[in-house]
Amino acid sequence: MAGAKKTILVIEDEPHIVLGLKDSLEFEGFRVITTGKGREGVVLARTESPDAVVLDLMLPDLNGYAVCEEIRRSNTLIPILMLTARSQETDKIRGLDAGADDYVTKPFSVNELIARLRAIFRRAARGGPVPDVIAFGDAQVNLAAHSLTRGGESQQLSFYEVELLRLLYERAGQPVARDEILQKIWGLEAGPTNRTVDNFIVKLRKKIETQPEKPLFILTVYGFGYKLAMG
Repeated sequence: MAGAKKTILVIEDEPHIVLGLKDSLEFEGFRVITTGKGREGVVLARTESPDAVVLDLMLPDLNGYAVCEEIRRSNTLIPILMLTARSQETDKIRGLDAGADDYVTKPFSVNELIARLRAIFRRAARGGPVPDVIAFGDAQVNLAAHSLTRGGESQQLSFYEVELLRLLYERAGQPVARDEILQKIWGLEAGPTNRTVDNFIVKLRKKIETQPEKPLFILTVYGFGYKLAMG
């Protein structure tokens, strides 16, 4: 990572998760502070001024919702990524309502968690110009809740689907290269056989487009990448 190291505060009471996160985050160039107690986490968030907080929901002394709310009272801008073993949508929404910027459900991929942190940092640097809800014809995508509603039915979107839509929306009407998408969202360098971006575009078209084979919104720019057509 270029420039000064960003500091991540990890508030998690499971030692094996703490060790794995600390090793992986330090390998990626972050400085890491850890604690297994919610109240101590609130204090460290104030005294250490971390660049982001990774916060477990289930802590022995104070649950993650309360910790998140306490941190938000003194710092409204610090990015908070919540870890939870719960998969119910209501728990996720409650975490976002408490002030979390994003969440990861256990068991999770450390690489995805790091990608989510980087995405949070990018959004903070850009000042959040993308609205939470975007309409594509009869489909509505809630980027904050990672959900898509169509015909009265809702389904969850993956982190990478949401970030891909967010990036295309920020550049709506402009072609975005496959290589740029791959590097910004996945942190990967393009390879001659890498079809990651194309595969996710196919998934999104099936969910958003009325006729995925004749897309109206997510358009291919042949030999280059994709662009989003809105309105």
